[in-house]
Amino acid sequence: MKKLYLILALLITVPVMMEGQVAKYKAVFTLNFIRYIGWPDDARQGDFVIGVLKDSDIARRVDSQIGGKKFGFQDVVVKEFNSVDEVTDCQVLYVSSSINFSRYADQIKQKLGGSSLIVTEKDGATQHGAMINFVVRNEVLKFEIHKGNASSQGLQISSRLENMSSAIVL
Repeated sequence: MKKLYLILALLITVPVMMEGQVAKYKAVFTLNFIRYIGWPDDARQGDFVIGVLKDSDIARRVDSQIGGKKFGFQDVVVKEFNSVDEVTDCQVLYVSSSINFSRYADQIKQKLGGSSLIVTEKDGATQHGAMINFVVRNEVLKFEIHKGNASSQGLQISSRLENMSSAIVL
């Protein structure tokens, strides 16, 4: 009977641990994206704000990795938004899969203004304006890059980001 409980416990904890690893990688990738984007002058003013919409785990992970770091001369600040209505202008907005991005894309883009990188984790999000979208292909975490959406916001995506093994350029 103890073996059965042990097996059940392992079956429950392994997916949770794997999900935690995926969140960790998404947070690390999101922070690294910043370095591979050519930002316009208006994005280099004030604090460099990374917003996270409806994902406390990602927000916490990004915040813990930032640790008071700077991006150039800007202080990096992480803001957590619990709803689309709370979103304010930021340089990067991470939108969790719990938000129907296709439904709220226009509203989100209006709240952000220009020069904002939108990172999502929902299939088809790049068709609605996301610049980078996390996907799982063959059980491997990858990210789609939509250069057209980025350039429409004045953002330039480095070829070094495009050439990463996890990148899928659209």
